[in-house]
Amino acid sequence: MKPQIHNCSSKIHALVFILYQIAIAATTAIAATTAIAAFRFTNETDHQALLAFKGQIASDPSDALSSWNNSIHFCAWTGVACGKKHQRVTALQLRSRGLVGSLSPHVCNLTFLRYLNLENNHLNGILPQEISQLRRLQVLSLINNSFEGELPRNLTNCADLWFLHLGGNSLGGRIPVELGSLLKLTHLQLPLNQFTGEIPPELGNLSALTIFSLGVNYIQGSIPKQLGYLSNLEFLDLGTNNLSGHIPTSLYNISSILTFIVDQNTLEGSLPSNLFQTLPKLEGLHLGSNGFSGLVPSSINNASEAIIIEVQDNALVGPLPGDWGGLKNLDWLNLGDNKLSGHVPSSLYNISSIRLFSVANNSLSGSLPFDLFLTLPELEELYFGGNEFSGLVPSTMTNASRAVKIDLALNALVGPVPVDLGGLKNLQLLNFEVNNLGTEEGNDLSFLTSLINCTKLQELSVTDNRLKGILPYSIANFSSPLTTFGLHKNFISGTIPSGIGNLVNLQLLGLSENMLTGRIPGSIVKLSKLQELYLYHNNLSGVIPSTIGNLTSLSVLNFVNNMLEGTVPASLGNCTHLNFLGLDENLLVGVVPQELFGILSLSILSLAVNHLTGPIPSLVGKLANLQTLDVSENNMQGEIPSALGDCLVLEYLSLGANQFSGTIPPSISNLRGLNSLNLSRNKFSGQFPGFLANLPFVQSLDLSFNKFEGEVPIRGIFRNRSAVSVVGNNELCGGPPFLQLPKCKGGATKKNRKRRSSQGTVLVITVTVSIFSLLVGMIAIILYRSKRLKGGTAFASSTQDHHPMLSYGELSRATNGFSPTNMIGEGSFGAVYQGVLPSTGQIVAVKVLKLEEQGASRSFMAECEALRNIRHRNLVKIITSCSGIDFRGEDFKALIFEFMPKGSLEKWLHPVPNEMGGSDNNTRLSVIQRLGIAIDVATAVDYLHHQCHIGIVHSDLKPSNVLLGSDFSAHVSDFGLAKFLTVKASGTQSSSIGIRGTVGYVAPEYGVGGEVSARGDIYSFGILLLELFTGKRPTEPMFSGEFDLRGFVERSLPDGLNQVLDPSLCIGRVQGELKQCLLSVFRVGVMCSAAQPNERMDIGEAAAELQKAQDVLQVRRRRIRV
Repeated sequence: MKPQIHNCSSKIHALVFILYQIAIAATTAIAATTAIAAFRFTNETDHQALLAFKGQIASDPSDALSSWNNSIHFCAWTGVACGKKHQRVTALQLRSRGLVGSLSPHVCNLTFLRYLNLENNHLNGILPQEISQLRRLQVLSLINNSFEGELPRNLTNCADLWFLHLGGNSLGGRIPVELGSLLKLTHLQLPLNQFTGEIPPELGNLSALTIFSLGVNYIQGSIPKQLGYLSNLEFLDLGTNNLSGHIPTSLYNISSILTFIVDQNTLEGSLPSNLFQTLPKLEGLHLGSNGFSGLVPSSINNASEAIIIEVQDNALVGPLPGDWGGLKNLDWLNLGDNKLSGHVPSSLYNISSIRLFSVANNSLSGSLPFDLFLTLPELEELYFGGNEFSGLVPSTMTNASRAVKIDLALNALVGPVPVDLGGLKNLQLLNFEVNNLGTEEGNDLSFLTSLINCTKLQELSVTDNRLKGILPYSIANFSSPLTTFGLHKNFISGTIPSGIGNLVNLQLLGLSENMLTGRIPGSIVKLSKLQELYLYHNNLSGVIPSTIGNLTSLSVLNFVNNMLEGTVPASLGNCTHLNFLGLDENLLVGVVPQELFGILSLSILSLAVNHLTGPIPSLVGKLANLQTLDVSENNMQGEIPSALGDCLVLEYLSLGANQFSGTIPPSISNLRGLNSLNLSRNKFSGQFPGFLANLPFVQSLDLSFNKFEGEVPIRGIFRNRSAVSVVGNNELCGGPPFLQLPKCKGGATKKNRKRRSSQGTVLVITVTVSIFSLLVGMIAIILYRSKRLKGGTAFASSTQDHHPMLSYGELSRATNGFSPTNMIGEGSFGAVYQGVLPSTGQIVAVKVLKLEEQGASRSFMAECEALRNIRHRNLVKIITSCSGIDFRGEDFKALIFEFMPKGSLEKWLHPVPNEMGGSDNNTRLSVIQRLGIAIDVATAVDYLHHQCHIGIVHSDLKPSNVLLGSDFSAHVSDFGLAKFLTVKASGTQSSSIGIRGTVGYVAPEYGVGGEVSARGDIYSFGILLLELFTGKRPTEPMFSGEFDLRGFVERSLPDGLNQVLDPSLCIGRVQGELKQCLLSVFRVGVMCSAAQPNERMDIGEAAAELQKAQDVLQVRRRRIRV
């Protein structure tokens, strides 16, 4: 249980914000005073411009524009201020009014405008380029809207601009170098957007700049050294981008800097030892989540103004500097997740102002000071877990009245847990797991009673210690917010209190590996939110409560190694999110209830070492997610059901020591991922299952003590002496020598002769078919060439109008003769090569048609026609084409596209292992990146369907047809199956042309002759979206019959979110805003992939829902950005 430590900003944020608000208030006051004045005439140009602005507002929930009518002069309208002399609009201030709409380009007619503030509204659309005509503009603030497009390059016309804040929008593209000529700028803030490319060095010309923020974008490359020329800079935020390389030395010499943020990049290098001397005014230092190495700067004691220091999640080494006494104002210190060693200096424990103190996950040692919680009276969060601290837990913890989170897990602490913790009224998390806490007296749990008074407690874990005593009944009075209660692996005795059912918000209960006795209390079924229940390795007795199935949110139930008796409750079938069910090593009797085999999410089913009887139900084949099935050492009988072969992801199958009989069904050969198979000590008979030699990944095979007969193979697993056991089968022969079986008699030789005869027959047939195919192919080529001579100009007409053509020779040179090393992809109708155009040096992707493939030419024409008149930032951009003859005199056709350096989405979701067993893609896509990709694809599809002159259906949306730019922006490609839509009399769009797509992504109605329609693309998008966030292909073996990717997700939501989420995201338990956003994403995917076309969500609506989720997540990532 490791809590997340969130980044915090320094007090300079608040200071800047206050000054900014004062400026706004002053301007507003001036505006109000000016507006009251009466005028004898009006300026109709400004009047009409304001009306045009109002005309673009679709919703005005606060009635801010209600006064904008002819009843009063426009200079008296809400938010408008005019100059006295010329009666022209000088200020437009409508911040935080909830306005919905777009920004009219007519605002450029307000030529006397100096102040434009529309922040905190819901304005969208492209930021008008005409805004650059406002030559008198001094302040432009549009933060927290939804503007998109690129930043106007001619903003340089606004030479008086000193305040530019466009944060919290969806602006993209590169940051214009022209901004470097706005020499009056003091505030340049563009955070929380989608800017790409590198930081222009020209920005170093802005010598007046005091606040510079590009945080939370997709900026890449190195930090230009020219930024060191910003000698007046006080606030620098480049955090949460893709920056790399070293921080230029010149940045460390800007002595005016108060806040320095470069966290969450891939920067590297060591930190200068004199860092805190050259930055003497530093209040906030945010360097977390990079690759910095070396020592913590020895000048740390000079950071007398420091409020926040964050250097967590780097590779810093060595001991901490000895003197920290100069940091009198320090509020937040995070040194966690580095490679620090040695002791924590005593001076650090004397910084009385500190609220958050983290050194988690290092190699620090020593004991904790007795008076730690006295010398740190303001302490709210203490993270010392994952180190080598020893000694006692300071008893002064009882004085930590402000404490919210205390984590001392994974250390070597000993002795008792402080008893009187009831005074910690704000405590939410207390984690002591994996230490050596406990005493010889055996009354170590009294501290639990005192925690009753901690009414905000959410997570409590003392797992893996040496605590003794009886679990007190007082735990029934714990605070209702408690979600995690972990007491695993101690020496706790007594019974489980019946009052445990009062903890109604509990999600995890861990009491395993103790010495608990008695029955499982029936009240436990009241814990309706429980997801994980661990009671294994105790001495519990009695029956499992028959209503255990009321715990419908359970994903893990582990009762292994107790003395439970009775039958397995059939009500467990109600636990439809169950992933792990462990009931091994108990005294259970009866048959395995069929209801268990309706839990489609079940991954591990372990019922070994009981007294169960009856057969394995044939319904077992429905468990498409089953990885482990262990019913060994019971009294079960019957044959292995053939349906077991449908459990295609099964890795561990143990049926040993039962009374099973019959033959081994051939369907077991379907279990290609099987790693261990134990069928020993049963009554199996018949021919030896030699087909088991074909299972490629089996590491352990035990078939001993059965009644098999016949020849044992000498290949596959049977070559491994240590992995195979067939002892106790007296009728076997052959096999490898180490099995010491008798040689087989003549029957086997006869079979071999028969096999060779069959092989000869197959060879004759194969040769005959090949010759016939060759003749047919030659005839087809002749016919094709004849057809080309008659209609060879059609291709040129589809592309030549818009793109200059290239010759075969030019493309050959560009791709090194179409070298295999240049090939970056291959599909049904063509191969794609990376090349460099000799004339321009531009890197391109060259798609060469395989004209010999049936349908290739038709696919090529479809793609040309589709790309002829479309242009969108999220569609792959065609550069030119080629139609000619290659060096052999054969037809040659190719399309040349903009090169996408990050490759296809397919390669990021499903990296291909390299020769070393690893993956060439060590970086996995984050939630934010995946959401951005989904929005890009949805936007592209919406454009194709609704914004083209004639709507286009892509017909083959899938990850391999989504290409990623350097900033991970998504571009839909491959229009080889695209179809133009026609409008039917009913008003719906469809195409009657036949469809071919990709299995798993093609809409179900196409399989029964349905017409091609836009809703087919929506289905494909829904599947792609689900794959994007689950990491599972729709064609994986676990999906068969009625159980598909959509059903897998739909049945798991909302409580099983963690079970469907791609594990490579490494998020841990998903809660709060992140959970709601992910649920929203999955709901969009499920609705888009509905079986019935008319039930699918509109693609525009889907894009809007995803955009809302992205907005929430981006704000969540850094709430404290200026």
